[in-house]
Amino acid sequence: MNEVILSASRRTDIPAFFHEWFFNRIGEGFVFVRNPMNASQVRKITLSPDLVDCIVFWTKNPTAMIPLLDKLEGYHYYFQFTLTPYGQEIETHLPDKAKIIDTFKRLADRIGAYRVVWRYDPIFINTKYTVSYHVENFGMIADALRGYTEKVIISFIDMYSKTERNMSGQKLEPITLETKHKITKQFADAAPMMIETCAEKFQYGTASAKCIDDNLISRIIGCPLDIKKDKSQRLECGCVASVDIGAYNTCLNGCLYCYANHSHSVVLENMRVHDKSSPLLVGEWSGMETFTELEAKSNKCIQGELWG
Repeated sequence: MNEVILSASRRTDIPAFFHEWFFNRIGEGFVFVRNPMNASQVRKITLSPDLVDCIVFWTKNPTAMIPLLDKLEGYHYYFQFTLTPYGQEIETHLPDKAKIIDTFKRLADRIGAYRVVWRYDPIFINTKYTVSYHVENFGMIADALRGYTEKVIISFIDMYSKTERNMSGQKLEPITLETKHKITKQFADAAPMMIETCAEKFQYGTASAKCIDDNLISRIIGCPLDIKKDKSQRLECGCVASVDIGAYNTCLNGCLYCYANHSHSVVLENMRVHDKSSPLLVGEWSGMETFTELEAKSNKCIQGELWG
């Protein structure tokens, strides 16, 4: 079975920086995606609303996209919205957090609180961002988002090579299992919404998250799904299978902890070859690539009981 859930995108912030390109792709009804491990391989994905069960947007600032959501009429979608208390020395190009909270609220008012999932991710510890700092600020954000989301997903920093290099000046402290338990318990006590952990080996009174969530998608589309876990993700990841339409080394948020960017200079180089009218997010289709087309097949259980 081929996946027709779109991830837009774990690799970059499409709502913040590429919404014009995305809506052009929706208008033309297809997108080309390069294999991130082999740029000479390109796959075509049809974007018909009849074949796309759901779109999952990942973002830290969808401000510019909200007025354009009417263009998604006929599509089902929800947002994974990351909102943390880090300053601009960590998240270098994000606006003031009060503005982001306001954007979160406006988005929830527009599409419904259950379709905007709050991400407090990743959690790291140093002399500034201490355990007490996280607990206090998580509580303040959670209180501000009361009624505007039904769920928060948390996770602790993973030290990928890119992350380790970019965060080398932040003097991170090791996060022990005991510390993870402490933070998770205090977050759960403060959260006026469901709390889940993303791709974590430990559990402490919380459920494991499915960021690409078949249960939420079933609720949104009013139909059960028959779909399996995404085998391309980590063992602890609960996400179901999806197709990501983004590209690495393209996000301009400038977060030091990002695993998807090699460096800001590489991002700027890629942005110079971004064309919002191209079927590819970065660069042009040369015709020399190995080309395949996704054979779309819906995951909907058509004979199943409809969900209200």
